[in-house]
Amino acid sequence: MSKGKYYITTAIAYTSGKPHIGNCYEIVLADAIARYKRADGYDVYFLTGSDEHGQKVETRAVEAGMSPKEFVDEVAGIIKGQWDLMGATYDRFIRTTDEDHEKQIQKIFKKFYDQGDIYKGAYEGMYCGECEAFYTETQLAEGKCPVCGGSVHQAREEAYFFKMKKYAPRLIEYINEHPEFIQPVSRKNEMMNNFLLPGLQDLCVSRTSFKWGIPVDFDPGHVVYVWVDALSNYITGIGYDADTGGSDLFRKNWPADLHLIGKDIIRFHTIYWPIFLMALGLPLPKQIFGHPWLLQSGEKMSKSKGNVIYFDDMADVFGVDAVRYFVLHEMPYENDGVISWELMVERFNSDLANTLGNLVNRTIAMSVKYFDGVVEDLGADGAVDQDFISVITSCYEKVEEKMEELRVADALTEIFNLFKRCNKYIDETEPWVLAREEDKKDRLATVLYNLAEGITIGASLLAPFMPKTAERIFAQLCTKPRAFDTLSSFGQYPSGTKVGEDTQMLFARKDQEEVLSRTAEIAKKQREEYLKTQEAAIKNLRNAGMHAEAERIEQALKGKDAAQDTDMSRTKDDEAVHLEIREEITYDTFAGCQFAIGEVIACEAVEKSKKLLCMQVAVGDQVRQILSGIRKYYTPQEMVGKKVVVLVNLKPVTLAGMESEGMILSAEAPDGTLSLLVPEKEVPAGSTVA
Repeated sequence: MSKGKYYITTAIAYTSGKPHIGNCYEIVLADAIARYKRADGYDVYFLTGSDEHGQKVETRAVEAGMSPKEFVDEVAGIIKGQWDLMGATYDRFIRTTDEDHEKQIQKIFKKFYDQGDIYKGAYEGMYCGECEAFYTETQLAEGKCPVCGGSVHQAREEAYFFKMKKYAPRLIEYINEHPEFIQPVSRKNEMMNNFLLPGLQDLCVSRTSFKWGIPVDFDPGHVVYVWVDALSNYITGIGYDADTGGSDLFRKNWPADLHLIGKDIIRFHTIYWPIFLMALGLPLPKQIFGHPWLLQSGEKMSKSKGNVIYFDDMADVFGVDAVRYFVLHEMPYENDGVISWELMVERFNSDLANTLGNLVNRTIAMSVKYFDGVVEDLGADGAVDQDFISVITSCYEKVEEKMEELRVADALTEIFNLFKRCNKYIDETEPWVLAREEDKKDRLATVLYNLAEGITIGASLLAPFMPKTAERIFAQLCTKPRAFDTLSSFGQYPSGTKVGEDTQMLFARKDQEEVLSRTAEIAKKQREEYLKTQEAAIKNLRNAGMHAEAERIEQALKGKDAAQDTDMSRTKDDEAVHLEIREEITYDTFAGCQFAIGEVIACEAVEKSKKLLCMQVAVGDQVRQILSGIRKYYTPQEMVGKKVVVLVNLKPVTLAGMESEGMILSAEAPDGTLSLLVPEKEVPAGSTVA
């Protein structure tokens, strides 16, 4: 019996290039949730897709020597290929160039206009082509874009604007009355304190400076901007119609049960999108979850940095399910996760090869060796069985609790705790010892039956997260996945089943040196391909008369090469810094200072200061506003997601008219350059610095 509908969406991937593994994480996460909900009795509809309009795409197409449509067709195919490789079971892959979507966007835009929700005006300021955004002079960081750090230029553009202020009070009231609407809570606090409560500005919703977009049909020269175009896919993708209300599919599934998005686009989904829905007279989605980032050794992935990891490359080395396990298990609920080839090897060998693979292999092998593969429950119970059975049958309830809270990593941990308990059961019962005595054969058979039943229950729970692995386990045990509503009862594995004779390990251990040697070749190939595409882009841009864009790429390449040369030129003979020792303090004085690890969840330049950045820093379950004079050395974009050391019990002070509730620690070089102090290893925000 169905538990009802469950509509889940992901952010649609921007077609500027191939998505890296950090982008892919969201799709694996959504797929795991969708698969789990289906297995748990829900009628699931899973929507994903690609965002294909905008100036950046128009420019990327020129760089590639293609038309915009040719370019997005190619990139959308690459994106879909990655989603399919990772086993995403989406019901529709929507493209914003789909005819039905474009038609509805024009209707939605006209509806807003007819209602008086949008008006024509002009946008003027410093414009960043990379971010497709305007900024005031005070918002710039050292004359550069405060988000990407790129160059900006003065621009003025006619545009339509949406009256955000009209709906802001209603949205604030809704968020206050629905605490579950924005998750985690820190994301809700960020949106309320940084954007909604200070007051919203009207939003630009059309553009005239480029052509690659959905035309405003009643005003030639304007194209609908990304906010209306991309966000509306969540309703157009299931058949919404601005004139008739929509299809049966839309009426069945809206509102969405879960919008799954990255924390960097939380503002668009929790402020702009709900306001658009209010203007359309539609209910808001039930929950929006802003997941953290997956960082490569603590840094955001970037082709220019040369630290990008792609899903298909990692899957070639470890297999699809192993990578699915890693990205799901290593991503905390609220804080950023860390990925590296070294860490992947470690988890592969410890969790997959040892805990799971060895368990299944030993159980099958012993059943074949001692009973010719026949698994029977002969009722010879032992003293340790009750605790073992209790752990196995309580696992579903624990996993269900974690999944209801979207704590997917914790749910996986509970499943692997089940497999660890099975391994412990083998150590407790010592089947190889029982096999030596004829009168212990019934007990030996029962032990192996209990293991087969425990593994079957564990594999049934594991299937949404590692579907191919679960299939192989069921094939080896000659059984089928168990319905979730039966997982709390023990003893349903058919007694007398003969297991398969395939005892091949699910996961063979990996040698780290071999893996790193292979990844070095991958990185080298990626670098060569990147340079080749950048050189072609420069040539194509110049041929198109876009000399400023070509210059930007050239300078970026030179800057990277110069940085590499500088890194290699450092020697041990660099002059030591003379340190002036201050007056001695006692230990009690030092002990009075409370230091902790914080995570920067939002950051912006302070308008009244050229030095200060204003950050919202999560320290455990608190979010503090901290101002720091590091604007010259870090952009707001660089700061978001960083783990920093915070002096948390510093008395609040007012800087540039804003309250600062702590201090972020950094090192200062003799020339005044500041460098943040950050933890060497991944630790949760709120950890004590001792």
